[in-house]
Amino acid sequence: MVVYEDLLSLDKLYNVYKNICLTTKHKAKLMKFELSFSCNMIQILNILEQEKYHHGCYSLFLISTPKYRLIMSENIQDKIINHLISQYILLPALTPKLINTNVATRKDMGTKAAILYMKKYINYLKLHYDKIYILKCDICKYFYNIDHDILLKKLNRDIEDKRLQKLLKEVICSTDYPYINERIKLLIQQEVQRIHLKKVTNKKDLIKKLYQIPLYTSGKGLPIGNETSQILAIYYLNELDHFIKEQLHIKCYIRYMDDFILMHHDRSYLQECLIRIEEKLKELKLTLNKKTQIYDLSRGMYFLGYRFILKDKRTIILVNNQTKKRVKRKLKKMLKRKDESYSQVLASYYGYFKQAHAKNFMYKNKISLKK
Repeated sequence: MVVYEDLLSLDKLYNVYKNICLTTKHKAKLMKFELSFSCNMIQILNILEQEKYHHGCYSLFLISTPKYRLIMSENIQDKIINHLISQYILLPALTPKLINTNVATRKDMGTKAAILYMKKYINYLKLHYDKIYILKCDICKYFYNIDHDILLKKLNRDIEDKRLQKLLKEVICSTDYPYINERIKLLIQQEVQRIHLKKVTNKKDLIKKLYQIPLYTSGKGLPIGNETSQILAIYYLNELDHFIKEQLHIKCYIRYMDDFILMHHDRSYLQECLIRIEEKLKELKLTLNKKTQIYDLSRGMYFLGYRFILKDKRTIILVNNQTKKRVKRKLKKMLKRKDESYSQVLASYYGYFKQAHAKNFMYKNKISLKK
């Protein structure tokens, strides 16, 4: 059982700070923090010991590739505490409760694990049945619609320490401050003005997509980009995972954050499952979006950027053209400016394309593990 004292260690603070140094792109933040490094670390420990932690303000910004998305960046103190909670409280307490096919953000899992499960399930079903149908579900604005009260109730059941409950509430409810929506609106306005000045033909489409960025509703939503948010987001639907596996008796089930698929040989049974899943999601105050539908695998289906097709009992995995174009553009830009992380990005793409039938694309674009 995890307890509040699990956080109170300078060694643990140093450990999470090392990880933050590897992943933080804003090096100026780190340099400023390190000017008074020992004092800052002791101050964080004192704040935790005295139970006086209050989450600071986020820095908000938009990214436009591959689509417009909001990112919320914490100051270094908040980031350290966030990682500390994630590593020493949330992961030990919540990971044992998750099913194996809930694969997003978890160690040694991710997209690669999802694809391996996908191949395994297709191979199993095609041996026993002539048809394979897939119910692909996608939740509407998932991160923005996670209900704080429901999430905290779940956490209070699984993490009994009252001080930890109070600390988790401080982090989860950090999206309730009015400045966040004010800043989002300002960012959207600034980007709209920038688009008007650009020489592009699709201005209306870009502006439309900008205005689709949601605002936060009080009592709902997780901060976009927090380490804790990633863990809490895979945990929030844990009861749904168990419901699908244990009550709907779906053996072939995979979830990657808010995208999940149910595989079965009977289309009508998947239609029944969809109705029951929608009812279950109402309890969590969530809804499925318009992308949700049932696919015949012989006609193809997209999942995690891949297109899966079953043709003459042979599984074909393709990468869509939009992804290929985006990868080509990124690699070209990185080569041009002699980016030091080029080989690391190349290795990441190698792992991604290796899962699909994409040898020609990899060869033409020199995507390999060689430098």
